[in-house]
Amino acid sequence: MNTDAVKLLQGRYCNSLTEYSRFVTREVAIGDVPMGGNNPIRIQSMTTTDTMDTIGTVEQSIRMIEAGCEYVRITAPSIKEAQNLAEIKKQLRQRGYTAPLVADIHFTPNAAEVAARIVEKVRVNPGNYADKKKFDQLDYTDAEYQGELERIYQKFAPLVKICKEYGTAMRIGTNHGSLSDRIMSRYGDTPQGMVESAMEFMRMCETLNYYNLVVSMKSSNPQVMVQAYRLLVETMVAEGMNYPLHLGVTEAGDGEDGRIKSAVGIGTLLEDGLGDTVRVSLTEEPEAEAPVAIALVERYSSRKSLVESQKPQKDHGPWSMAHGLKTHNPYEYKRRHTYEANAFIGGHMVPRVVIDLSKKNLKDPAVLNDAGYLYSALLDKYNMADQSVDFVYLADELPSFNFPGNLKQLYNYKTWQKLADKTMCHPLFTLAEYINADADRSSALNLVLIKPADIESDEFGALPFSQSLVFVLETDELHGMADQRQFFFKIEELGLDVPVIIKRSYSFDAEANVSAITNLQLYAATDLGALLVDGFGDGIWIDVPEIDTKAITSTAFGILQATRSRISKTEYISCPSCGRTLFDLMVTTQMIRSRTSHLKGLKIGIMGCIVNGPGEMADADYGYVGSGTDKVTLYRGKEAVKKNINSTKALDELINIIKEDGNWVELEN
Repeated sequence: MNTDAVKLLQGRYCNSLTEYSRFVTREVAIGDVPMGGNNPIRIQSMTTTDTMDTIGTVEQSIRMIEAGCEYVRITAPSIKEAQNLAEIKKQLRQRGYTAPLVADIHFTPNAAEVAARIVEKVRVNPGNYADKKKFDQLDYTDAEYQGELERIYQKFAPLVKICKEYGTAMRIGTNHGSLSDRIMSRYGDTPQGMVESAMEFMRMCETLNYYNLVVSMKSSNPQVMVQAYRLLVETMVAEGMNYPLHLGVTEAGDGEDGRIKSAVGIGTLLEDGLGDTVRVSLTEEPEAEAPVAIALVERYSSRKSLVESQKPQKDHGPWSMAHGLKTHNPYEYKRRHTYEANAFIGGHMVPRVVIDLSKKNLKDPAVLNDAGYLYSALLDKYNMADQSVDFVYLADELPSFNFPGNLKQLYNYKTWQKLADKTMCHPLFTLAEYINADADRSSALNLVLIKPADIESDEFGALPFSQSLVFVLETDELHGMADQRQFFFKIEELGLDVPVIIKRSYSFDAEANVSAITNLQLYAATDLGALLVDGFGDGIWIDVPEIDTKAITSTAFGILQATRSRISKTEYISCPSCGRTLFDLMVTTQMIRSRTSHLKGLKIGIMGCIVNGPGEMADADYGYVGSGTDKVTLYRGKEAVKKNINSTKALDELINIIKEDGNWVELEN
């Protein structure tokens, strides 16, 4: 890495916190599809077939490539699978498909050494390649620790030498859930431990003059993942490295949850210009992953990048990188301190959700169903769902029915002024309206629309602050997340503790390669999630006129769930399946979800094999892990409590364990 680049990034994890600027990495040759440098962000996925099923793997690889995958990863758990990669590659090439193949290796150095002679890239996990994971706490002296590194070097060096000889690239892929006992004992279950796990192997590679490396820091917790990648970049730069980054949230799950969780982790890093290849891990067919990854990545193709312009990063005044990092630690979560307005928003309260109903039928009480308030005409009452919004924005429209007593209504200021009964009704001001309102403000809660640039205005300086004030922060900038983040940096610097609702508005192209709802999930999870994982935001407001209220409500709560900001449903940590999987993951996940989705707040890991479980279940409360053909082992946390149960009985046994622990709730009819 050149000296000027090191100086630019020293003590930082990205080029800029205020403008989109892609972090320049080393170009790595992977077949005829290079990664890093000035190359586009590459798309990849992983097969789910048995690697010994040559035809099945070839056919699935073709579907993945035609869906947009530029690299195809295939598991090689033993030598026989590694050897069969040659036949798979041969048949793909005969059929005209030249996408580079990647061998996925766990535990077996000899399989990696075979695969490295065949495919264009191998992936190794430093947590289990030549190390062990038995959940033992080990105490090492410095000399003993160094001795362990030397032992690992002896096992790892032969693979590096083969990769050098054959021109094979390597991904050093750390996973949060499979850190070795050695790393865990010294660094704990932390982003620092994840980074050091990879750096040890990277330093060994450089000792052997091998630089054809890609690095990843995967976790099923997007917050941990983001912190680990940031720390990795800073650590690499400090040691003169700039290897390409493979981005992914591991075990993200399926459907809406999988897309939102992936976007929170991957999108947050893409916003800061980090990432050279993306894999979205969904518990679905692998060809379903590429369009989602493409939709995430395409967003940045129109943004001016330092990579393209090669211009030095300009100073953005007092609220630039240095000041942003002075007021905020990007390597650990800390929620921004605010006062608690009206005992409802800010402070220690969970982030609130705002939904716009101003253009809906406000003559029908059932209009609130999609906002989480289920109306019974027979009883003339509402029942709250687990995902019920906190504010509805009605603009200048007045409903012709009574609202639930705990649902707050927002009106434009001039309409609010005229309300005879202002109970549970609050004004939404422009900045000028709020300043000029004098005594004609709510004694409980006043929401003021503001854009980041307003903070430099005379009007902002004239604001009458009180603990009834809440900002609604909007942006119309292309790089909107950074624009809003800059506002948070500045109010932190000014010592303002006003609660902030983050508002984003979208309009989606009907011709996009994924649905408008998928784009909503990806864009909003990126823009809002990137702020929430850093502790910014006391509420969220997503505005998309062409999408129905139910989808917006579900997306908003999904983002809060994925960022661990507000838990409203059961969380499933589900791996995306691969050739090691010992049961049908998609069917099993849906079966488990159908009987446990009402257990709000529980985290259940569903893993296809022992490679992904129990380690990759991260902080799951319970685990369902394939341990053999039609056999399942059940976990309480990381402890195996029932081993090798017949799969037909495994779900009932899991439910019994949950009941024994007092965590079961009977589903109401």
